[in-house]
Amino acid sequence: MRVCSVKETRMARNDSQAVQSQNTPDVIVSNEGTVFLFNPLTARARCWMEANAHPDSHWFGSALVVERRYAWVMTQNMKDEGLVLQ
Repeated sequence: MRVCSVKETRMARNDSQAVQSQNTPDVIVSNEGTVFLFNPLTARARCWMEANAHPDSHWFGSALVVERRYAWVMTQNMKDEGLVLQ
């Protein structure tokens, strides 16, 4: 698991705020049937996912693979952190 530095988190948060002002998503969520793919588009989203995903999580390319039963909780937690999902 990767831990984001304070400087990196601040930079990512500033990037995220700039992106959000344009209503662009931080993460694209895709329903693939039995799993959901969470594809981070910003550094802040990537850091958040790496910090909060289970260490045994699976990644498909740059997308985090989340079982259907955990997807709703994941989306709510991301929204609570101010990330914009599409």
